[in-house]
Amino acid sequence: MKQHDQILRMVVAALLCAVGILIPVVSPVKVEILPASFTLGSHVAIFVAMFLSPGITAAVCVGTTLGFQLAGFPIVVVVRAASQIVFAVLGALWLRRFPATAGRPVCAAVFGLVTGVIHGGMEVLAVLPFYMGGTLSADNYSKGFFVSVVLLVGLGTVVHSLVDYSIARLIYHPLTRMPLVRRIAAVKALSAGQKTACEQ
Repeated sequence: MKQHDQILRMVVAALLCAVGILIPVVSPVKVEILPASFTLGSHVAIFVAMFLSPGITAAVCVGTTLGFQLAGFPIVVVVRAASQIVFAVLGALWLRRFPATAGRPVCAAVFGLVTGVIHGGMEVLAVLPFYMGGTLSADNYSKGFFVSVVLLVGLGTVVHSLVDYSIARLIYHPLTRMPLVRRIAAVKALSAGQKTACEQ
């Protein structure tokens, strides 16, 4: 059974990697606030992985980063993707410790906001060397550091993260009824009386 679960985790991680790479490549739903661009749903695979396990989350983050590099995305996009492993693995570890978090509206909202702030902060740090090195597009510099990096990358990523987290919760909730998902999931269907960190 243990080997079966390991294979199941590998297959799920591979499928989520594929989804995580495919959405930014083919999605027609993009919000452009030049010089930034945000693709709706591009983090959904990572959030679903967070509900499953830290190992699957790390694999999906690494897989999508390599996928973006192989697909020829600009290096700044690849580095931003790589930075997502920090917020994602921290979030997955939290959910493994407090699995009921995602099932309680207030706690789930706080969790989404905290992970979103970490997500935005890491992407700002990822972009900073490129901005300081003068390697970004002219639009970035014409708007200035605060608008281009702090607002568009930082705050923009927080908002984008919250939207994708909400989508992932809607997708993941019905999946918890599937026996195969329940076998590997850190966040299972919410049990009566189950506590979260913010309720203790």
